[in-house]
Amino acid sequence: AWVHGDPRKVIYPTDSYGQFCGQKDTLNENKTILFYFNILKCASPVVLINLQCPTTQLCVSKCPDRFATYIDVQASYRYRPDQWNYFRQFCKPGFNNPRKSVAQVLRDEDCPSMIIPSRPFLKRCFPDFSTKNGVLTVANQTTFKDGRGKTRNVTDLREAANGINNVLDARSVGMKIFEDYAISWYWILIGLFIAMIVSLLFLVLLRFTAGVLFWIFIFGVIGIIGYGIWHCYWEYDHLKGIPGSDLTVYDIGFQTDFRVYLQLRQTWLAFMIMLCVVEIIIILMLIFLRNRIRIAIALLKEGSRAIGYIMSTLFYPIVTFILIAICISYWAVTAVFLATSGEPVYKVMANQTLCKYANLTCDPETFNTTNVTKLCPGAQCTFAFYGGESLYHKYIFIFQLANAFVFLWLVNFAIALGQCTLAGAFASYYWASRKPADIPLWPLFSSFGRAIRYHTGSLAFGALILAIVQLIRVILEYLDHKLKGTQNSFTRFLLCCLKCCFWCLEKFLKFINRNAYIMIAIYGKNFCTSAKEAFFLLMRNVVRVAVLDKVTDFLLFLGKILVAGGVGVLAFFFFTQRIQVFAQEAPALNYYWVPLLTVIIGSYLVAHGFFSVYAMCVDTLFLCFCEDLERNDGSTAKPYFMSASLHRILGKKELSPKKA
Repeated sequence: AWVHGDPRKVIYPTDSYGQFCGQKDTLNENKTILFYFNILKCASPVVLINLQCPTTQLCVSKCPDRFATYIDVQASYRYRPDQWNYFRQFCKPGFNNPRKSVAQVLRDEDCPSMIIPSRPFLKRCFPDFSTKNGVLTVANQTTFKDGRGKTRNVTDLREAANGINNVLDARSVGMKIFEDYAISWYWILIGLFIAMIVSLLFLVLLRFTAGVLFWIFIFGVIGIIGYGIWHCYWEYDHLKGIPGSDLTVYDIGFQTDFRVYLQLRQTWLAFMIMLCVVEIIIILMLIFLRNRIRIAIALLKEGSRAIGYIMSTLFYPIVTFILIAICISYWAVTAVFLATSGEPVYKVMANQTLCKYANLTCDPETFNTTNVTKLCPGAQCTFAFYGGESLYHKYIFIFQLANAFVFLWLVNFAIALGQCTLAGAFASYYWASRKPADIPLWPLFSSFGRAIRYHTGSLAFGALILAIVQLIRVILEYLDHKLKGTQNSFTRFLLCCLKCCFWCLEKFLKFINRNAYIMIAIYGKNFCTSAKEAFFLLMRNVVRVAVLDKVTDFLLFLGKILVAGGVGVLAFFFFTQRIQVFAQEAPALNYYWVPLLTVIIGSYLVAHGFFSVYAMCVDTLFLCFCEDLERNDGSTAKPYFMSASLHRILGKKELSPKKA
């Protein structure tokens, strides 16, 4: 890619001769815009930008600003030379023969048959469309001469105009959004800083509020379901005696108006039964899992305490972000070089539809010596796209897949490095006999050094397995996209099943890898051994795993919503100038939702970064806790390393010596 690629093919437009517009030290250095001889041959801006429009394309210094046709200019060039001099700048370089017949000029495409007022966009000349009183116009005109003796309506360009107007409107909106960011970036950063402070406070206060928040939510759910049961019974009793209410769902059949079913007693009875079942299940789960829920809450509090002692871990996601940004940059640049590593491919462009040489590849240097121009008068050998027929060019798609695979591998490795580093830091906290006195100095940096020095191979191997599965998922998505138009139901069903299976496999591998990295950080064993030990350890504590996972997910989700929602409400009142104290400080914006959405999304990502550290902390402490229970028995010879609160929750039964 680095040898054959040329990013200029993306940066600069290319004319019909394969030359870049605006490239320094070339004849087109001052000609930065691409001009199309006949814009009517182009279907839409997408064709103009990504593909090749079937008309001659030239590099020009500026777009035309007036209506003109070659017929009119040629007829008046003797007494209006200024018009000819203006028009010929849109002709092929070096052409200055107004005496050449119009038919020959248009056949050889020496000059465009017409020019219309245009404006540059994405370094290409687009017609200057505008709407006046609901009528589509170009330079306030609704008709124009096509240079071939016909007067055409501007609506003939409507297909291109619709797309162009949308693009131009998007550019206008984009400029306003950019202006909003330019005058509000300072306040956006303040909002993100507030989100960071709130996230920190939430994590620190979890040691005091985790249990309260969880039980408030649980009893709230029980209360809401209880109210639902009462309401269903009230509706069921209220409908008693009303004609038609005793009919069954089977009697009335399927109805498009679902309100009909709400007039039946049977409907409310079914709702009441379902809610009663859900209520009983929740209450039974609370009764039988109460001890494990208490352990989960105690581990959440312990995680908050651990982060309080190792505050530097909260800022490690910045390192992971930088590493992933480097991976993305390397992948993107390499992908661009690969995509632009083709050679210019020229094809025959013929005005005659029956020309058998049309769209065949050609060599512009020898084209005029062939029979093509004789058999197809007016045919030209013009640039089509970048590609090639060599072995290297045939396998560019495979190279892109390899580049994507390396990208996935590197990203997964960066994430694995972060997980192993954090796990090592928090494990050093758990296995300290006296906390915080026995916590080693600089636990995060020590853990990072151990991960780099001793565990690079294990982390790379775990990332490799995950990257292979992710690449298979990418290939399946590509195949699904390619086969979308097929009518083969079995193929679509098979692809759907494969996508579902590999999605589940990826989720499972992420779960196993995460816990394997924790065991690697604790014991320093290889990946396979650590993954096996972590899996069986979790299976021996599967109920605790499920309870802890759901309790943690709920509290962290609540925290993210609290941070993003709270900061978002504050930003809304500020940017809409509803806070009287800061009304004068609030910037005047085109769209107040631009900085508002940025603050909300940014706050959520900031909270997610902090809470991901907390989730890793809780998972690490949980595995350490399970190991502690199996390795130790609470005796003086084998004392527990767990906190006093976990001691109290486990009670005497679980503190008794374990049987081997």
